[in-house]
Amino acid sequence: MQIKQFLGSTVLDKNANDVGKVNNVDFDPATGKIEKITLTLQKNIFSKDELEISFEDVATIGAYVILNKEIPKEEEAETVEVEIEDADEK
Repeated sequence: MQIKQFLGSTVLDKNANDVGKVNNVDFDPATGKIEKITLTLQKNIFSKDELEISFEDVATIGAYVILNKEIPKEEEAETVEVEIEDADEK
């Protein structure tokens, strides 16, 4: 696979949830190995976030890039944060 085919690939987490698309790839210049990939997460039409993933967290690359870990959706991550804060207050 050529790098231009890899860029823009849809990324799925281990539960097959659509996480985003590959936006950038960082290489180790000495070895030529991929160190991390940057994903663009689509929040809405006007807003996008980026997430860096270690290449060790990539399970397979093919029609999709599949991760070997779960990536919580932003709403779920905020809920978990609130629950943790509430537990700290008690």
